[in-house]
Amino acid sequence: MAVISVAMTAERIVVVINYKMLETAEVVESSNKKLVYFIKLHATWPVLCHYAEELNMRAPLQAHPNPSMNWSEMILQILRLPNIMYEEVPNKPLDYYTCPFRKSKIDRFLGSENHDTYFGNVQRSRILYEILSTAIFGKKKKGEVGIDRLVEEGVFSSAFPLHDGPYEMKRKKGCIESPLNPRQVLYEYWARWGKWYKYQPLDHIRDYFGEKIAIYFAWLGFYTGWLLPAAIVGLLVFLYGVFTMHSNQLAIEVCDSRGQFKMCPLCDETIGCNYWDLSDVCGYARVAYLFDHPGTVFYAVFVSFWAVTFLEYWKRKSASLAHHWDCMGFQEEEERPRPEFAAKAPFLERNPVTGVREPSFPSSLRHKRVAAGIGIIFLMMSLVIIFIVAVIIYRVLVSIPLFQHSTFRAQAQAIANVTGAVVNLCLIMAMSRVYEKLAYRLTTWEMHRTQTEFDDNLTFKVFIFQFVNFYSSIFYIAFFKGRFVGYPGNYTLILRLRNEDVRCLIELAQQLAVIMIGKQIINNAQEILVPKLKAWWHKKRVKLCKKHKTRWEEDYQLIDNEGLFQEYLEMVLQFGFITIFVAAFPLAPLFALLNNWVEIRLDAQKFVCETRRIVAERAENIGIWFKILDMLAHLAVISNGFLIAFTSEFLPKLLYQYEYDWDLVGYVNFTLAYAPPGKMIEECRYRGLRDRAGNHTPFFWRLLAVRLAFVIVFENEITYSALIQAFKCLNNRL
Repeated sequence: MAVISVAMTAERIVVVINYKMLETAEVVESSNKKLVYFIKLHATWPVLCHYAEELNMRAPLQAHPNPSMNWSEMILQILRLPNIMYEEVPNKPLDYYTCPFRKSKIDRFLGSENHDTYFGNVQRSRILYEILSTAIFGKKKKGEVGIDRLVEEGVFSSAFPLHDGPYEMKRKKGCIESPLNPRQVLYEYWARWGKWYKYQPLDHIRDYFGEKIAIYFAWLGFYTGWLLPAAIVGLLVFLYGVFTMHSNQLAIEVCDSRGQFKMCPLCDETIGCNYWDLSDVCGYARVAYLFDHPGTVFYAVFVSFWAVTFLEYWKRKSASLAHHWDCMGFQEEEERPRPEFAAKAPFLERNPVTGVREPSFPSSLRHKRVAAGIGIIFLMMSLVIIFIVAVIIYRVLVSIPLFQHSTFRAQAQAIANVTGAVVNLCLIMAMSRVYEKLAYRLTTWEMHRTQTEFDDNLTFKVFIFQFVNFYSSIFYIAFFKGRFVGYPGNYTLILRLRNEDVRCLIELAQQLAVIMIGKQIINNAQEILVPKLKAWWHKKRVKLCKKHKTRWEEDYQLIDNEGLFQEYLEMVLQFGFITIFVAAFPLAPLFALLNNWVEIRLDAQKFVCETRRIVAERAENIGIWFKILDMLAHLAVISNGFLIAFTSEFLPKLLYQYEYDWDLVGYVNFTLAYAPPGKMIEECRYRGLRDRAGNHTPFFWRLLAVRLAFVIVFENEITYSALIQAFKCLNNRL
């Protein structure tokens, strides 16, 4: 029996039951002497049949074989290698040929003679939630509709479907007692940490949580599997840099130049900054080579191809799952209006597809609300830019006293960059929380008809802001820092302070590592600690006195499930980190892979063990998240092309080798300009391709032409190859 339990703490409760639902109530006393009322709702057979047709649920006609095999399993079979990732999972759900449910044709559906088992727990909970979500309890114009509004206002404590028994298993002499309930199967064969290397039982996940949850875990597993080759190649590229670091001609010239190059102060002489010797940054020059050598150019091209190919193959996997789970065309054909929309919509209009009169909202008014929301998004993004300027000023102010002391001069830039990145990360995480709540309220106010439209608009708002929030400081370092510094006697000032100097890929790698890895650590810590703290506080607050608790009492002590939005957002932002800026940090896919192995088990444990069961929803694919991933993949091609051309030393060294010396002898001296006469107290050098008057040299303009040509060739070549790959995938699909 599938039950939605509605819990309330009060002395008196009045429940109106419509649609012939069965209701039972139970009163339990908690440790603080408050009474907790559990109202258990169960829909009768006529109600289930009525709403199954109303919701266009799929009904089974005939069972058929369910062959499920993935690409790694096929490869290992061809190579005749043992597959340690495969494991036989008991109680595998059957696969059926289905069609939309119709009461008039009930006798034609498989298993319809048994009223108790025909509708599964997932279907029953969906029907009950639909009834509860559309029930009017007050004035419709004020939005006094649905169980969610009552829970929000504190009338009820919560409303949730029940788990199918406990997840803990009784064992005798190390053996599991059978049979296992569906929740125990998921825990034993999926959610445990010991199963980190096993295939995910996607059919079991779908049967217990619904298609929307299952498609997320299918995508996360597919993405994690594809990270493995990217991580291996990235590690090899990094190791190549380690093994060839000591033969780097640039670092050798910097380290052997003691006394040869007196460098101009990195801040104004008037505030006490001193001249310094280029050999002071010998260690920094050696480490910089790890992130800026020929291998990183190859890796940028590799990851650009990898990202496009990954998305093409996910399209195939997604279509296969949608067909396998009978969700093809679900969004266009079957999705009904959101319960909140139906309750608050002022008009009824005929649906051109179904012919049924459905709630509607004027498009002109919605467009005005969307425009107002866009204005608020731009306001919040402006706030992010202000914080970035504040971090830039912080780095300048921190670096000044460090440059004044010879002890810290060599590490001054690194200290300023890393501490600035940590400050930036704290601001980013704080702004994220504030904006997500604001975006949810804005999207609710815009009155979108279906849940898919609501989710897509919320996703778009949050991602646009988070894109600016997380990536803007990295884009600044990659493409703007050091571009507008000027030269001695003609420096660019911000609030009477000299703009930041020095630009190379190691600074970008530092910023990327701090933000990406720091975000992963914070998110994983939150996913481990926050649910446990919430559960501890919730159990303490609602502690029930009974020793032997019922299923609804056990589930009541679990915390609410917050859905998939944060999970998708975390992974999509990670995808941006490992593709858009991979030329600067080849180890990014490796850290992402390690994180995702942990993430899958954390999410699995959260859904199975730590949170209340979520109401199952259908989904055909990952929705607007795929369009965002596709946009990031194309942006990665552009970004990596510009990184190699304008931030890396690859092209300047290549042009110097072609025109002057293939072994790069004298390259350091060639790239250091002399300060214009009379502008500094002492003669000094600074980084730049300028003559003594401060004008750009002919080599600078030739280099600029080479850089622009490289960007054009890089982007067109990868785009052309991606189109060829897409056509191949399309032909294979046809």
